[in-house]
Amino acid sequence: MGKLVILLFVCLAPVVLSSGQTVRQLLDSLSTEEEAYFIRYNLAKALESSKARSSSLDTVLSDIPDDVRKTIQVLGWAVDLVSALNTIMRMVLSQRQREELNKAIADYLSSNGYKDALEVFKKEADMPGDVEIKYSGLLEKKWTSVIRLQKKVMELESKVSVAEKEFIEGAPTRNKRTPSEWIPRPPEKFCLLGHRAPITRVVFHPVFSLMVSSSEDASVRVWDFETGEYEKSLKGHTDAVQDISFDHTGKMLASCSADLTIKLWDFQTYECIKTLHGHDHNVSSVSFMPGGDYLVSSSRDKTIKMWEVATGYCVKTYLGHRDWVRMVRVYHDGTLIASCSNDQTVRLWYTNNKECKVELRDHDNVVECIAWAPDAAKSAINEADNKKGSNAGPFLASGSRDKTIKVWDAGTGLCLFTLVGHDNWVRGIVFHPGGKFLISASDDKTVRVWDMKNMRCLKTLEAHQHFCTAVDFHKTNPYVVSGSVDQTVKVWECR
Repeated sequence: MGKLVILLFVCLAPVVLSSGQTVRQLLDSLSTEEEAYFIRYNLAKALESSKARSSSLDTVLSDIPDDVRKTIQVLGWAVDLVSALNTIMRMVLSQRQREELNKAIADYLSSNGYKDALEVFKKEADMPGDVEIKYSGLLEKKWTSVIRLQKKVMELESKVSVAEKEFIEGAPTRNKRTPSEWIPRPPEKFCLLGHRAPITRVVFHPVFSLMVSSSEDASVRVWDFETGEYEKSLKGHTDAVQDISFDHTGKMLASCSADLTIKLWDFQTYECIKTLHGHDHNVSSVSFMPGGDYLVSSSRDKTIKMWEVATGYCVKTYLGHRDWVRMVRVYHDGTLIASCSNDQTVRLWYTNNKECKVELRDHDNVVECIAWAPDAAKSAINEADNKKGSNAGPFLASGSRDKTIKVWDAGTGLCLFTLVGHDNWVRGIVFHPGGKFLISASDDKTVRVWDMKNMRCLKTLEAHQHFCTAVDFHKTNPYVVSGSVDQTVKVWECR
């Protein structure tokens, strides 16, 4: 039935449009009485469509003589058709698009055996000769594409509706929650554009309303996360920038790169003040010690190095991993260093003597990321482990290509529990400052909020169009930032 309607529409359209005077001539030929009936008929239709009618359309039609009613109904249909066709024709198509559409219609008529309609259409559309083979089946393909797109639009409209409702209700509900319960909610506050390659890391400034992103385009960009404004680009690396880290004051930024170097930047002048050389392969991660006098780095050369900031000298090298060391993070009091590797392990090191305290083995694939839990998370983690007060910590979370997140007791080396839900590699994790939640970014294009106490996914954000590679949570302000292979950085407001 649908195809028949389309066929009628296609066949009648050029006829009605090419003889646009026909309807006007019919209207002009109406007698005064018929014209009055026609006006009443259209007025009733308008009232019925607006649901404000005082009498139904059927009542109006019943008052019209039989010999006039059919003429008026057909004429009404013709007026509606011309109006619809005029609307469609106002959708501006280029000459090339019109020609391609006509050829696709001609192919459809030909392949379905509508020979008479085809001849009429080709004559009206001024199409001599046969239709090229490349247009074979094109109209059907376009039609099925429209159906798929219509379904997608409906899904997106539904998501937008939910997001708008959440956004509108966000302000009052924030007042009902304590800051420790605020979590990121759609839609994003800002989508920041500017990088020309995948984002590798995103980090909030510890003091100012600034956020920094690093990318495979060899640059570091500075943004104001409250206004969405781009501030500055830090350029100096010659290959992908893999990681970035602020010291505790926010006055210095460290960046590491696949160009085998670590650069120290004065964040007040945005100048590179020192370049550190020593790794023999891609430098994948960097992290300041709490005091800011030293920093640690990890590399594809399987080593972890500690550097003195003032001199730029390497003062210690930690050996033990059997493959690429993906990430390194320092515990809040500076006594422990955590590292994760392609060798599927997480290692904990004593800062002062280079000794490996414990090797954590439970992942089934490359361990991509790690994060130390804040003290505020101890209660939720202990409740989740059903041994309230028995685990002293410190606690550590790790994300892997095995699609899981594991929470560990660094004191005992035991895996306390595993968070399962991502459909692809886990690329970034960060604890909520309040300790109740953990935020993760994954190659499944989502950012997820995990309820630590109940060990379940509380919220899933369809965050990016491509792999999500990085995430950070501001320590004092209600904002989360995420980065992606789609080259965008998104700022999410928490409420």
